[in-house]
Amino acid sequence: MSLSHEDVVRIIQILDSSHFDELNLEAEGVKLSIRRNGAGEAVAKEKAASATPHLKVTESTAPQIATQTVIYPSAHGASGLIDIRAPMLGVFYGAPKPGAEPFISTGATVDKDTVIGIIEVMKLMNSVSARVQGIVVETLVNDGEMVEYDQVLARVRPA
Repeated sequence: MSLSHEDVVRIIQILDSSHFDELNLEAEGVKLSIRRNGAGEAVAKEKAASATPHLKVTESTAPQIATQTVIYPSAHGASGLIDIRAPMLGVFYGAPKPGAEPFISTGATVDKDTVIGIIEVMKLMNSVSARVQGIVVETLVNDGEMVEYDQVLARVRPA
């Protein structure tokens, strides 16, 4: 078993959104231990011979990763529009199910709690909120499209 950087980031996001302070995972020679709230250092290591690769998430990098779980809209140049960005990488779904009406479309009014889409990561569906109040001016991703972390999903004119 091998864990990619994205796998570890997603596991940290799951831990961060839970009420637990520690996670220990051991499978097929890989051991991952994560603690939060200053409880220590997280280390993922593969139990192998002398050429053991290590992935460390130290206290100095863990807060940076944890803050990536909340993405706030950002201003888009002089146009005054606000970008709604993807909080994680995964497959974007613009509707609650195939064939249903999309969550948002151009001209729709949104507020900070309006769900604009869903991002599927490792078989988990994650709602993406607008986090801004205004009118949707542009949607930039299609249903079923793979999106990257921090990719612009839509642009809103603030109200």
